[in-house]
Amino acid sequence: MLTFQQLASIVKGTLVQFVQELPVVHLLTDSRKLSQPTGSVFFAIKGKYNDGHKYLQQLYNQGVRAFVVEQGQPEELKLQYPEANILQVKDSLQALQKLAAWHRAQFNIPVLGITGSNGKTIVKEWLAQLLSPDELVVKSPRSYNSQLGVPLSVWQMEPNHSFAIFEAGVSQPGEMEKLQQVIQPTIGIFTNIGSAHDEGFISRQQKIEEKLKLFKNVELLFYCSDYEDLRNAVQTHKINAFTWSRKQQQADLHIKATTPAGHRTIVVYTYKGEKQRLAIPFTDEASIENALHCLAVLLYRNLPLAEIQDRLDRLHPIAMRLEMKEAINGCYLIDDTYNNDLGGLAIALDLLVNQPQRGSRTVILSDLLESGLPEEKLYAKVAELVQARGVERLIAIGPTISKYKNMFSLPATFYAATADFLKHFNSTEFRNEVILVKGARVFEFEKIVHAFQQKVHGTVLEVNLDALVHNLNFYRSKLAPDTKLMVMVKAFAYGSGSFEVANLLQFHRVDYLTVAYADEGVMLREHGITLPIMVMNPSADSFAKIKQYNLEPEIYSMELLRAFITSVEESATYKIHLKLDTGMHRLGFVHEDFNDLFTVLQQYPQVQVVSVFSHLAGADEALHNDYSQLQIAQFRQMAAEVEARLGSKVVKHILNSAGIVRFPEHQLDMVRLGIGLYGVEATGSEQEALRPVSVLKTTVSQVKNIRQGDTVGYSRKGVADADKTIATIAIGYADGYDRRFSNGVGHAILHGKRCPVIGNVCMDMCMIDVTGLPVKAGDEAILFGPQLTLVELAKSIGTIPYELLTNVSTRVKRVFFAE
Repeated sequence: MLTFQQLASIVKGTLVQFVQELPVVHLLTDSRKLSQPTGSVFFAIKGKYNDGHKYLQQLYNQGVRAFVVEQGQPEELKLQYPEANILQVKDSLQALQKLAAWHRAQFNIPVLGITGSNGKTIVKEWLAQLLSPDELVVKSPRSYNSQLGVPLSVWQMEPNHSFAIFEAGVSQPGEMEKLQQVIQPTIGIFTNIGSAHDEGFISRQQKIEEKLKLFKNVELLFYCSDYEDLRNAVQTHKINAFTWSRKQQQADLHIKATTPAGHRTIVVYTYKGEKQRLAIPFTDEASIENALHCLAVLLYRNLPLAEIQDRLDRLHPIAMRLEMKEAINGCYLIDDTYNNDLGGLAIALDLLVNQPQRGSRTVILSDLLESGLPEEKLYAKVAELVQARGVERLIAIGPTISKYKNMFSLPATFYAATADFLKHFNSTEFRNEVILVKGARVFEFEKIVHAFQQKVHGTVLEVNLDALVHNLNFYRSKLAPDTKLMVMVKAFAYGSGSFEVANLLQFHRVDYLTVAYADEGVMLREHGITLPIMVMNPSADSFAKIKQYNLEPEIYSMELLRAFITSVEESATYKIHLKLDTGMHRLGFVHEDFNDLFTVLQQYPQVQVVSVFSHLAGADEALHNDYSQLQIAQFRQMAAEVEARLGSKVVKHILNSAGIVRFPEHQLDMVRLGIGLYGVEATGSEQEALRPVSVLKTTVSQVKNIRQGDTVGYSRKGVADADKTIATIAIGYADGYDRRFSNGVGHAILHGKRCPVIGNVCMDMCMIDVTGLPVKAGDEAILFGPQLTLVELAKSIGTIPYELLTNVSTRVKRVFFAE
């Protein structure tokens, strides 16, 4: 087993302190994912948005005794962490990559490296499944293909593995060479070349050249030679290749035809001069291309055609995201069905344990297939993972995991098959808890998900948690290191779901949350949110709840202040935030109020002013810049007087989402992030830097044909100007789909096409013109998302994106997912 002293010699750092010889078992880069302090080495990585050095003390207090750091004076490090081994390096990420490269070099097995613009993760997952009858495969968990993800993937390699598959992604020049040194692939797949990450390269050719660096030492590269630029580059570099093509007969594998047949695609091809045919269980073009990459590998390995067909028949779509769904009795499901590898289990468990505590944490888990580990060792690792993450109940399904029930010390129930579990399923046994459902496809865990899910309205708002994090980091990148961040989660987190978003923000360590009313803050506290919470619209009858749940009211008038102080006790301290009116003229103290304000505050020293703030009236529009600057100047003067009169410093903040972009020189002590987090850049100048967070979608209830002159909907407002096909979709103004979208103003996307609303929007449904499209009942319709943005929709009815987001009814089910 690798020791800490060996690690020091591998990464070539300076050994600041060596206290005891410790094994290097777990590589830790995120302090929130610590499960086993013993054997963990924390690499303090200083990234664009965060700095691992901030969490050294926290991890030391939790029992970690091995650190790789970039900064800190040696004597201070020894003093702070007297019992820890400490290695100092120039770059902690590079040290991690060096260690992973060393680890990779200990193995002499085929290692398949995959890169390309699209399809990397799917091809990796499918190949791992297709090769599993012959090989013990280790692979990247999900899409761990970054500078950080790749070394963590390679660290999984163990002596029993016979084959490895790792994917590598790059977004700018200079990245792939580092990943190549870690993966050291012996064979490769270049999936395709497209527009993904074009912005990081000066040309498509430069991007191809960068990606090809992964394959500089491979014995063989699989790729589709129909990509001309890619073909030319491979030939220029003289990389030995296995090519497949739909256009070039001289390719090793020539695809003569791909013909849809129901839910399958018939592939006719020639290989080694023989014409053959087989079926792929998919019909979409992306899946066909991904499957053809896999076919090329299987043919090269000389598998019999019947065996290839049998394995392809068992392929299944890969769940590319973890979904969180509302369930019965106040429960939440984390739906990770069809993905049951060991690395994926660790990722899903991390998501589980970082949810707000709602009763117990339960895991429903099937046998793990295709892990590449001996059964006893595999389930020992599973037991270790589940117990280290604080899971309180396990429901295990499958004959193999049941054999190892004695390894699990937590409360656990074992079933031989899914049907046995469902037969004994009692919904009353699950209440106010988070349930991870994770299983192999053969166990049909979708039936379990269906049993748990609430029977709710079929319209859903999908919320992309990764997009939220991207947007959060975009705004963080604009802040000075010591500027605090307050985030708005009022109005049901702008329609996105209050406690789910609040929990994500807590996980990513924002400084403050803000709600509109005390009830919203109470709900967050009851769902496990511990961050400071400011209440923007407190009332006298809410002060008891505010004190009980440790909330912090915004105080904006003498009347409100006097009402608040009548409820305070001498023995306690109460935090408040003073709102100043600098020109918004909505709420807030004006300068004339100051004498009365500070007279009262001096009489009640237990009332502590923690922040003073104001609101910009026109930060989102450049034409109001002068007025905004006047507001900021006035606020600075008023805030200085507040501090002088209080005799102490307070946190000062005036910038909102638009202000963060437009007035970065006025960040002061804290900024307030609102609509920008949810994907709308209020100034419009940097909208491309944000990712859309929400997709509102519903289903088609019925499709019918109408004749020219027929009318549609209430008041007969929709008149068919020709024979048409219309689809009724299950969304209306009671769901938040504005009635102003009636009569061709609004659109829905069906089968990738924009289809106009015909007639008036009804309370629970509306009608869409789908003439010429093969639409059927049950098809998906998208009302807003990346292809139909909130900004565009808001302009079409003369409103703002805030209104569209916050109007989405609470009866619309929210589905949260991480990619």
